[in-house]
Amino acid sequence: MRTWGISALSHDAALAVVEDGEILLAAHSERYSRKKNDSALHPDLLDEAMAFGAPDMIAWYERPHVKKLRHLRAGQWADAVSRADVPRRYLRFLGLPFPLPRIRYADHHHSHAAAAFATSGFPDATVIVGDAIGEFRTFTIGRFDTTGRFEVLHRRNYPHSLGLLYSAFTRRCGFRPNEDEYVIMGLAAFGEPRHEDAIYEDLVELEGPSFRLKVNPHRGIGDWLPEASDADLAASVQAVTEEVLVRATRWARANTTSRNLLVMGGLALNCVANSRIARLGLFDDIWICPNPGDAGSSIGAAAAVTGMRLNWSGPYLGTSVDGEYPVDALLDALADEGVVGVASGRAEFGPRALGNRSLLADPRPADMQDRVNAVKGREPFRPFAPVIRAEVADELFELPVPQSPYMQFTARCKAPHEYPAIVHHDGTSRVQTVTPRDHPGLHELLVRWEERTGCPILLNTSLNSRGEPLVNNREHADAFARRNGVAVL
Repeated sequence: MRTWGISALSHDAALAVVEDGEILLAAHSERYSRKKNDSALHPDLLDEAMAFGAPDMIAWYERPHVKKLRHLRAGQWADAVSRADVPRRYLRFLGLPFPLPRIRYADHHHSHAAAAFATSGFPDATVIVGDAIGEFRTFTIGRFDTTGRFEVLHRRNYPHSLGLLYSAFTRRCGFRPNEDEYVIMGLAAFGEPRHEDAIYEDLVELEGPSFRLKVNPHRGIGDWLPEASDADLAASVQAVTEEVLVRATRWARANTTSRNLLVMGGLALNCVANSRIARLGLFDDIWICPNPGDAGSSIGAAAAVTGMRLNWSGPYLGTSVDGEYPVDALLDALADEGVVGVASGRAEFGPRALGNRSLLADPRPADMQDRVNAVKGREPFRPFAPVIRAEVADELFELPVPQSPYMQFTARCKAPHEYPAIVHHDGTSRVQTVTPRDHPGLHELLVRWEERTGCPILLNTSLNSRGEPLVNNREHADAFARRNGVAVL
């Protein structure tokens, strides 16, 4: 059985090819179209999927007709009556070179949850899903038993959405909602949560295991607290978000028997909140799929409709740039220039570069953060992540989990003055740990970098400029090199 799992027509479209428990391909449409958060399936992505053969079934990541009811509830009349986003009609419009097979639909939050459970290797699990909005549901606490059956224990529905509230604060601070939420998370370290009480008074009520909202933030919160600084607003909504997730985690542990926790949905990209959850110590293991947002639900939809466990070999599931990992050339470029790009192997599935589409740099020079931010065209306050071998990570970082291969947790750096380019304003870093199994080439690079320089860390950020998707192929890599004057190997 070959299944295409599809997430599309909302934002960050993606397609996964799954066959007999193997993920043959999983990729973001934006990487092909070069349009950030592209909602449409790109022809080149479809061509890559077709290389594995036509699908026997298509799994869609949400229930479209239920979503249209929510459009009516939200007053989105044009979306409610449109037929352009009906999956079968849309797929026919694409002109696929095969008769459309059966299309099966999964609940939006079930797709999120199934993406994590199917790839976790856990026999059973407790799960928390939080995002902006699915069909109606915005926050779910549930569990998977040993048969793979998913049971919902608690839910919140639209308009009570913590994700929409975070996006409303993103807009309030002058950034792009549904795109720049991670900027707000970084900005929060420069502020104080002095408006946390005001958020509870005006906007949010803690209730039961989660929350209710006092307003509908779907179209923003206007100029709420007009005199407040952006940094303080960011710190305040971040504090509320963490409190809600900690509250939900405590309730989930008290009301389920599994010692395994899954965290999914767009809120699972909040690595600061993830770290607070981990430090509670309530669960033995935590698994967050490297692509916990809607794009990752392409894998989740396939898992949800088939009930299949998937063989998770890592996040390198996209377009391939052929050739051996260029360890020697990367070492020489880092020693000579301090900054170098790498586009090698299969592209990462997920929003974070993990060594195959990365911009790497020496983290020790005091001006390196400014240099890399200038290359990428980013705000100067934005932090960068360190990548370090897993076996020595505890020597330099206070990790809340044994390993952090996908940059999903923050940790306090024990030597911040030695590595200023990868330490944020609050003294923490979003750490990527690497084992030889995770990525043999990157691990070898780190070993040899330390042998040459005495430094066990490299700065690792995504190979893209601000506002554009990650580099996908060699052509994109060469264009990045010409535009920015940085070698991409």
